[in-house]
Amino acid sequence: MFTRREFLRYSILYTLGTLAGSALAACSPAPTATPIPPTAAPTATTLPPTATHALAPTTAPIATRVPTFAPVATMTATPVPPTPTQPYLAVARGTSPAAITRAAIDALGGISRFVKKGDDVILKPNICNASMGPELATTTNPEVVATLVRLCLQAGAARVRVMDQPFAGTARAAYEKSGIRAAVEQAGGQMEIMAAMKYVDTNFPNGRDIKKWKVYQDILKADVVINVPIAKSHNLAKYTLAMKGLMGVITERPSIHNGIDQRLADLSTVIKPTLNVIDGVRVLVRNGPTSWNPQDHVVMNTIIASHDIVAADAYAIQTFWKVKPESVGYVRIGAAMGIGRMDVENLRVKQVTA
Repeated sequence: MFTRREFLRYSILYTLGTLAGSALAACSPAPTATPIPPTAAPTATTLPPTATHALAPTTAPIATRVPTFAPVATMTATPVPPTPTQPYLAVARGTSPAAITRAAIDALGGISRFVKKGDDVILKPNICNASMGPELATTTNPEVVATLVRLCLQAGAARVRVMDQPFAGTARAAYEKSGIRAAVEQAGGQMEIMAAMKYVDTNFPNGRDIKKWKVYQDILKADVVINVPIAKSHNLAKYTLAMKGLMGVITERPSIHNGIDQRLADLSTVIKPTLNVIDGVRVLVRNGPTSWNPQDHVVMNTIIASHDIVAADAYAIQTFWKVKPESVGYVRIGAAMGIGRMDVENLRVKQVTA
């Protein structure tokens, strides 16, 4: 037992020792702070001056190397509207495909209205398969195409290329079978097989359903594009004419058939031929787009031409099938979107015989 005096003495000594230990601990550096040298803490200030400049170049170009959207197509070629004295649409009839083709172009004001000296020209006929010749009215008449080649060259075109993408068989075989290759080369034109690498993602800013699709870039870059479809029936779209003929310059064509009327109209918001020449020499009036039955096609010996792709189709539908244009979805939608006109009764139409 401690005496009261001893207890007080030990209590005082214990208290003094505790206070001294606390004072010493407060003066000592923290255990985690000692391994870090004073210069390590301000890491941002220790970077050399050039380091901050190096960050900008490595981050800024990322947006340009990895675009977030496809380019918007602006075709070099554009439709050429008539002057106040020229017809809006021309119709030529006669027994010679070459003569009526020339007559239709002359009625519009001549090929020089559309083709200038030095122009790079593309003709886009319908060469849809490699098994049927022109006698079955599934591909554009070769004389019609060859006549347009000659007219363009006479106007001073630097070159005239002819191309399409068949849905059955190879392009090479289809060009041969259609008779178009022989006719074009004899006229001085060039047949081109459309290369897969030339299809580019393209934005359709005014499309209602199509917002982006791969389009053959040469069609976008050529000075002049002449669309030369044959007139024939179609099991889904009703008719294959100028607007539907544009499917030959895009990829993934089966997908266009989903909502085909709106999508055909959307294609025409970006792909705008200079001129549309519809071959109605021999028309596939039923069971299209291809038929082996000779009774399905009718000789009509007619060419319809216009800068307005909707008007050309509307007039062809009314002429060959005796159907009101507004009953055809893509024509009606195309007119509603302002792509062209379907009120053919109000258009200036010139009819000629050759």
